[in-house]
Amino acid sequence: MIPHDEAIGFYYGAGRLDALRRYPRVVLQSEFYSTAELTVLRDGGTEPMGYLSLSEDQGPPAAWQREERNPDWGGAFVHVGHPGWVEHIVGQAKAEMTAGFTGLFLDTLNVELTYPEDLPHLLALIAAIREEAKPSYMLANRGFGLLPRMTEFVDGILFESFSARWTDNGYDAWPPDVLEYNAQIAEQLLQYDVDLYALDYADTEGLTEFAHRRAGQFGLSCFVSDRALSRI
Repeated sequence: MIPHDEAIGFYYGAGRLDALRRYPRVVLQSEFYSTAELTVLRDGGTEPMGYLSLSEDQGPPAAWQREERNPDWGGAFVHVGHPGWVEHIVGQAKAEMTAGFTGLFLDTLNVELTYPEDLPHLLALIAAIREEAKPSYMLANRGFGLLPRMTEFVDGILFESFSARWTDNGYDAWPPDVLEYNAQIAEQLLQYDVDLYALDYADTEGLTEFAHRRAGQFGLSCFVSDRALSRI
């Protein structure tokens, strides 16, 4: 049986194939891995999953971009339902599957906090990715505003920053009120027939142990890393 906290890994660097093969599934940046490297992972029993951002664009100026940008990462927010954006993302998903990824990790799904009018478009985009790219596994990062419909299309839900997060001054656990709120969401997630994961951020053994222990209490398989996801 796979240890509870080794069910998934996240790594946004390059190489490290031996370390990655410890995990049944790993989320990677597609530009850092060749088809040959992805084959090595698959042959070793690890399912490589490609990253997709569904509501933010790091690319050059385009018709689907909004004027506003993500203050943390610099990407432009997008009009999710723009036909050009839909074509771009579905094409990217297909390309990642062709390159040798077996699954897809869907990020930036919390549009209910910024552009709630885009929720129906985002759900339609997720459905289109499933239908056209045909990944064997799709993992959604949060996306709680898309529930319960989202569970018709994804196989797992990731609760990023469930217990611990990065801040301007380092890493820390959430204050008690946020921990309680997150716990309520985690309990609601248990009603859905999907795999559940947590991704937390820590730089000390104590905070790391806290994140693993708390995730386990709510049935979430936990991975802990730094802000850049450079540890594996």
